[in-house]
Amino acid sequence: MLEEKNRWEEKPVEVAFNSITKRFPPDILANNQVSFEVKKGTVHALLGENGAGKTTLMNILYGLLLPDEGEIIIRGKPTKISSPREAINLGIGMVHQHFKLIPTHTVSENIVLGLTSTPFFFPAEKAEFEIKSLSEKYGLKIDPRARVWQLSAGEKQKVEILKALYRRANILILDEPTSVLTPQEAEELFATLRAMKEEGKTCIFITHKLNEVKEIADVVTVMRKGKVVSTTLSSQVSLEELARMTVGKEVISVVPRKITSDKTILQLQEVSAMGDRDFPALLNISLTVRKGEIVGVAGIAGNGQKELAEVIVGLRPVTKGHIFLEDREITNLLPRDIASSGVAYIPEDRHLGLVGEMSVAENLLLRGYSQPPFSQGFWVDWEKAEAYSEKLISNYQISPPLSDIPVRILSGGNRQRVVIARELERKPKLVIASNPTAGLDVSGVEAIHKLLIKAQEEGAGILLISGDLDELLKLSNRIVIMFRGEIVGEKEKEHWTEEDRREIGLRMGGVKR
Repeated sequence: MLEEKNRWEEKPVEVAFNSITKRFPPDILANNQVSFEVKKGTVHALLGENGAGKTTLMNILYGLLLPDEGEIIIRGKPTKISSPREAINLGIGMVHQHFKLIPTHTVSENIVLGLTSTPFFFPAEKAEFEIKSLSEKYGLKIDPRARVWQLSAGEKQKVEILKALYRRANILILDEPTSVLTPQEAEELFATLRAMKEEGKTCIFITHKLNEVKEIADVVTVMRKGKVVSTTLSSQVSLEELARMTVGKEVISVVPRKITSDKTILQLQEVSAMGDRDFPALLNISLTVRKGEIVGVAGIAGNGQKELAEVIVGLRPVTKGHIFLEDREITNLLPRDIASSGVAYIPEDRHLGLVGEMSVAENLLLRGYSQPPFSQGFWVDWEKAEAYSEKLISNYQISPPLSDIPVRILSGGNRQRVVIARELERKPKLVIASNPTAGLDVSGVEAIHKLLIKAQEEGAGILLISGDLDELLKLSNRIVIMFRGEIVGEKEKEHWTEEDRREIGLRMGGVKR
């Protein structure tokens, strides 16, 4: 261990944060005298709860924000980075947690957008060959001509990573890059990062998955409430210590309850549907969810999981087959009618479930504003609405606890809490949860897991779609595996083993056993 520490200390400093402080009105101290060093040719993990100041700090490094106090030192020189263009010129690239892509443009157009070397005529065509080469080299296969609006969340993440790699970044900031990747895809990404490290490139890796810190990071810095708690070699700290440092207390894991009912809540019979590119996305899907059961859906992003959720909640038409909620057919009903029948929907993109400029209270009321006790003819009883929203803010620990601020101001984890509070407070019969913990910190993940388990205990059937196989193994009573729009496997167990994990992972990739 001493030898490893000496090797790390001997490496040159690529980036140094010196007493960085950043404030936001009215009185939010996002970064408070943050100081630590990132060594050249290392993977440096940045851990912390949502709102701990990690992304704010990286936005300062990338030139999206200016610090109120302190300085950044790049390769030994104090540097003021006033824009992303300046950051890119310094060899800094950033893959954001929330995608910075233009939906109507192609993959290639998004990747070359803003580059001075891009030709005026046919800008994307010149880049396509290099983009294909990069995607194959780093295991990030994507169609350069596909429109971004047609892509799944996982595919959009690949575009963001390719965009940074295309700009030849020497310092790469990755904000939750594996949140929508399967274990196999994450391993491919880690292989990429190791190759980059061997080339002398530096990576700052924001993650909430503690096992990723141990697997890929050389060093880990833990932040809490805007301050640095610790910077240490990842090999010299345990998972339990990391969790404790991150949240400031012991983390207690939750487990799903056993199934005690045979009553079917959701039934899909031979359901098919088309995708956004006018190709079949679902092929004869048959699936059931029982009362008080958590059914996990495993699969690599882009294999029909998004479309599966959308046909159930009425956002995508069913071209063949039938969907039943208990004994009532809900095939191709309007989304509002399906929701009022007792179906809750937590979308994979939390922005789709919220209206950013509306207040927290208004977002919490989106499902019920037209119904008693809030509806008073054409008017909303805002006194009751405010009392209701304050109760949900308290019960679901939404922070900051202010009902009148725009929901866009909240951190990602707290925006997710708003969606979940609105959906679960209605005591639904069925919950469709699509990647509900993507991008959340340790305590945020555990909080969402507890809320899903509570809904299960209250009798709801839950369809949990997640790209995190560890999450599925932790929460699911039963797991179905999707590949190319079909269910290619199903397993039901009380205790999952490492062999189950391996087999499910292989089936996610289309390998049959």
